[in-house]
Amino acid sequence: MNYYEKDSVTRVQQEHVVKINNRKELEITGVKEVDSFDNEEFLLETVLGYLIVRGQNLQLKNLDVGEGLVTIKGKIYELSYVDEHQQEKAKGFFSKLFK
Repeated sequence: MNYYEKDSVTRVQQEHVVKINNRKELEITGVKEVDSFDNEEFLLETVLGYLIVRGQNLQLKNLDVGEGLVTIKGKIYELSYVDEHQQEKAKGFFSKLFK
């Protein structure tokens, strides 16, 4: 095992927390990647699977890749997690939609 493999094995899984403030601001930790977004929908890969955020006038207020923190503002309508067996299907669908 080389140095790089050792580092990835010993890495601790980041905590995933979702905070909503008055349906106007959403703060999410444990975000690995923002796959796609527009003013009505965000697709985020988190440490616990894919999270879809739906709403109106959604804007990416803050993105801290190092900390895995994303803040979204706008009117929040829905949060949905995609099950593991549906992740590839969802990712494929959204990647085709937002090319």
